[in-house]
Amino acid sequence: MPFGLDPLLFCLRLKVLETRSCRNFKPDMIKPEELDAIIKAGTYAATGMGKQSPVIIAVTDKKLRDELMVENRKVAGWGEDYDPFYGAPVILIVLAKKDVVTHVYDGSLVLGNLMNAAESLGVASIWIHRAKEEFESDFGKNILKKLGIEDEYEGIGHCALGYAAEPAKEPAPRKANYVYRI
Repeated sequence: MPFGLDPLLFCLRLKVLETRSCRNFKPDMIKPEELDAIIKAGTYAATGMGKQSPVIIAVTDKKLRDELMVENRKVAGWGEDYDPFYGAPVILIVLAKKDVVTHVYDGSLVLGNLMNAAESLGVASIWIHRAKEEFESDFGKNILKKLGIEDEYEGIGHCALGYAAEPAKEPAPRKANYVYRI
């Protein structure tokens, strides 16, 4: 075991046991070096057959972030006063190539890496759904076109990032039948 630690202490060192979804962000932009490190961690996620099917779109522009928020809110059917990104100033959108059989799993692992890396740097995060619907719409297709992304991609999810406005809640107890051993 790395660092000479037992498995529980190893997980604690990685902060995996501390990662929580944040639902109240400060408006402050995260530091560029933190964002770069988080994104890099996402690019090192395992992918099926090493195909690296995902792409990450890093949105730090407030105007586009707010347009994404409106589109996400429309997909979910929420009212105009609701921010499905909880005020997070940075949105990392993960998409993956549709023709790769493992694309949903690949993108999900990228999102997990992004969230764990953020936590290790003191940056709060939350996984937000509805990227699939957003990028099936003309709105999402136009974003991809502007970026020069021509292949067929499916939106996997958004990783909303920022600094937490309040302390993270305690974890829910783990269910009794989470693990079965043979």
